[in-house]
Amino acid sequence: MKLPELCLVALVGVTGSGKSTFARRHFAPTQVLSSDAFRAMVADDENDQSASGDAFAALHYVAGKRLRAGRLTVVDATNVQPHARQALVALAREHDVLPVAIVLDMPEDECWARTRTRPDRDFGRPVVARQHRDLRRSLRSLSREGFRQVHVLRGVSEIDAATIEYEPLFNNRKELTGPFDIIGDVHGCRAELETLLDRLGYALSRDASGRPVDAAHPSGRTAVFVGDLVDRGPDSPGVLRLVMGMVAAGHALCVSGNHEAKLLRKLRGKNVSLTHGLAETMAQLAEEPDFSPMSFLDGLISHYVLDGGRLVVAHAGLKEAYHGRASGRVRSFALYGDTTGETDEYGLPVRYPWANEYRGRAMVVYGHTPTPSPEWINNTICVDTGCVFGGALTALRYPSRELVSVPAERTYYEPVRPLAPAAPDEPDAMDLADVTGRRSLETPAGRVTVAAENAAAALEVMSRFAVDPAWLVWLPPTMAPASTSAQEGYLEHPVEALADYARAGVPRVVCQEKHMGSRAVFNVRRDGAGVVYTRTGRPFFPDVAPLVERVVAAIGGAGLWDELGTDWLLLDAEVLPWSAKAEPLIRDQYASVAAAAGAALPAARSALAAAAGRGIAVGDLAERFAAREAAIGAFAEVYRRYCWPTDGLAGIRLAPFHVLASAGANHARNGHEWHLSVMDRLVAADPELFTTTRRLLVDPGDPAGVAAAVDWWLELTGAGGEGMVVKPAEDAGPRVQPAIKCRGREYLRIIYSPDYTEPERLAALRGRNLGRKRGLALREQGLGLAALDLLAAGAPAWRVHQLVFAVQACESEPVDPRL
Repeated sequence: MKLPELCLVALVGVTGSGKSTFARRHFAPTQVLSSDAFRAMVADDENDQSASGDAFAALHYVAGKRLRAGRLTVVDATNVQPHARQALVALAREHDVLPVAIVLDMPEDECWARTRTRPDRDFGRPVVARQHRDLRRSLRSLSREGFRQVHVLRGVSEIDAATIEYEPLFNNRKELTGPFDIIGDVHGCRAELETLLDRLGYALSRDASGRPVDAAHPSGRTAVFVGDLVDRGPDSPGVLRLVMGMVAAGHALCVSGNHEAKLLRKLRGKNVSLTHGLAETMAQLAEEPDFSPMSFLDGLISHYVLDGGRLVVAHAGLKEAYHGRASGRVRSFALYGDTTGETDEYGLPVRYPWANEYRGRAMVVYGHTPTPSPEWINNTICVDTGCVFGGALTALRYPSRELVSVPAERTYYEPVRPLAPAAPDEPDAMDLADVTGRRSLETPAGRVTVAAENAAAALEVMSRFAVDPAWLVWLPPTMAPASTSAQEGYLEHPVEALADYARAGVPRVVCQEKHMGSRAVFNVRRDGAGVVYTRTGRPFFPDVAPLVERVVAAIGGAGLWDELGTDWLLLDAEVLPWSAKAEPLIRDQYASVAAAAGAALPAARSALAAAAGRGIAVGDLAERFAAREAAIGAFAEVYRRYCWPTDGLAGIRLAPFHVLASAGANHARNGHEWHLSVMDRLVAADPELFTTTRRLLVDPGDPAGVAAAVDWWLELTGAGGEGMVVKPAEDAGPRVQPAIKCRGREYLRIIYSPDYTEPERLAALRGRNLGRKRGLALREQGLGLAALDLLAAGAPAWRVHQLVFAVQACESEPVDPRL
């Protein structure tokens, strides 16, 4: 027996016919759903017939889940009554798979003899006899009931000798990886097809009469035709002859269009109206009585799944649930598309915009509805550019996504509806289902799972406070600190930061000045439009237009628009001073502490001095309060360094450090020396606005380099700097921390506490756990890189935002915020 690789198999046979034994022999245990097993699940007794209703409800539910996932499923039950089989046929149709019946036709006496040997079967022979009569009646009706294959095995010898092989569905050509040239609706335009094939590099072969009968590409490329080869144009037989020859020679594939299906019905003598160009095709075929395309047309299938499932070609497109499936409604969708049930002012059906809702991973290429130019919508593209209507004949080169077109030599057929650009119904519109619930997303760092509760928290921020998702294409990942330092008096130190990278095998790192400001992402366009948002996606300032204007001008002054060949740029930067954005935070969280301590500690010191003057022993206590007062002074000095007055743009400084992306390019994986050199050009273009990020290139395994980095860091932090960020000079892969921060000893007072440097406090802090923070940094970095990859590839905005949303969701994980 040869079974489809994806089908629903119903085993049909009397009790005792050996169905369960047959299933164990020929199918994997996970593929077999046994009615006895489901009765045991719901009633603790596989023979409890009163539980059959619930048992079969559960069985059908599980079978539906398997079929939806594309897994072969076998139902082990008697299935000798029509109502039981009808439920299985309906289930197969619901999931667009083929129902198959395997009948084990054993003699009644043999079935009864086997049943008697089983002590758990306590029913009499009349039950077996009734089932056997039902089976005899069923054999005549299985095909009529909807089973696409019926295999009848008679007697013990046939059942024991049976073997099973699996055949891929006709639409499954996943083994073909291309490259492909996918050609839109030809509609009898043979001359334009020849021109297009020539431009694509195919060499045409002709018969003795000079007619093209084949075309082959010297590099082995395969042409794929989306259907509608015929009707309306001047030479439908010529197009058919050429495409049939290419398909027969293995140089092309072709799916059926609605016009091929209609022509086939006419050639078979069906009552078909000669409209929409069919009359012209029939007249042209009548002039060539020796040419018959019937066998070719009859062999055309609804769609192909190619390149490991990464490419689907169907005449009118195909939604994801139908990819690789086989049913009447799949074929109908592939040939005719979906409609709203309405008609437009031209009397034509209104197409339902299925592509706007498409979320599949496979690229879908189709035709059917002519458009003046191809347009990508959610990883789908229509390549019917209306050649027969005076437009062009277009091919999509896969996988490069290059479009190649040749203009029509003339208008052969006036369209009922004028060609007009497709009006997609917000194809990039965000769908709540894309971001809510538990999700698993693919990134360069592996799969990242987002918990449902974290997604809900992110939704609160994104929906209420974030900038327009169309602009929100990336969020900065969190950054882990260096391993806790063993250096005397330090919690973080360059020695440990560099050792972290040395252990990871990173040969060179960039030690980069860490500016103490507010993180800002600039998404700006050459025409002056743009947004600036925070690391959580919120608008940075109420009015960023003057700032965006200066940044756009500086990019132009640095020559980056032309050099990068782009009209937009995504920059990662720090906005200085910290107080420009964080003044309320500084006032409420930091200055209030310093003010309270400044009022309370001198009074306490005075009281302690008075007590000492009366001879009370308060020396130790006075020393502790003096140390606290000094620590509070140091604490206040830290945050005050990062505050200065601003007025509009006056006083604002930008410290950019990443060119993240531009049109068609993800720059995030470029070496950091490249990024910082580009940033230096922005500083040169507008030195009043931009400030340089100082840096030092170091070999983390070289003691001299480590010593130089320590001295540099001590100098930076001694002058009031926050610290430094250490990054691999070149991309080190998804398993290495993209950046490690090493903050200064004084700066950490505003993170941990003014007196965190006290020995006992420092000892306690050295037990901090960095594992969760580092894992979070890698996941968020992977999500960000995946978002930038999709952005550069021109993916739909919803796919980019799905990853950006996940970064925000990750921020809800329980991680020590001080790290």
